[in-house]
Amino acid sequence: MFIGHYAPAFVAATFPKSPRLGALFVAAQLVDIAFFSFLVLGVEHMRMSPHATVMNPMDLYDMPWTHSLAGAIGWGVLFALAIKALRGTWIAGAIGGAVVISHWLIDLLVHRPDLTLAGSPPKLGLGLWNHPWIEVPLELGLAFAGLAYFSRRTDVAVGAGKWSPWILAAAMAALQAVNWLTPQPREASPAPPATGWLGLFAYAALGAIAWWVARTRTVRAA
Repeated sequence: MFIGHYAPAFVAATFPKSPRLGALFVAAQLVDIAFFSFLVLGVEHMRMSPHATVMNPMDLYDMPWTHSLAGAIGWGVLFALAIKALRGTWIAGAIGGAVVISHWLIDLLVHRPDLTLAGSPPKLGLGLWNHPWIEVPLELGLAFAGLAYFSRRTDVAVGAGKWSPWILAAAMAALQAVNWLTPQPREASPAPPATGWLGLFAYAALGAIAWWVARTRTVRAA
């Protein structure tokens, strides 16, 4: 899943004591940001394999530090500590940490069995990437329902706030379309470092737009 991971970030951003939306966009994808960084560094690995799943060719055979439940919890704790240090509140840290951990739980729905509890078998995953008629509406529904909820629970802070969520929606839709429509490879091969850099670029671009959206909107008082 890609943009569906942002649904918890949108919901969390509507709490007055939560981190801002830009930080929560980082939290929502921190597990994958770490994975693609480790892919570039050669710490974790994946292959591009034709029809590894119906929807994408990623054979995610080695990712114990990021896509184990224990790893996700560890990244969540680190993020919570960073938010506590920057914002000075444990509530903000706990919210951000929970968004980080939500990544693994959402991945459990779509991955084929390649997720682990602590880096070793059993491998888990319900495999909705093999059922696009379920995964596509689920992903779009999560992402854009979350954005709609955020828009309803926030008010315009500056003039751009009237249309800034639409810019974010368009960017999310465009990058998701690229993710879905990129052709499958013809033969199996190790994922090149460029795959990691492209993933990091996508997360950075959406995080930057989310940061800007948060500057144009203000959370409505309860």
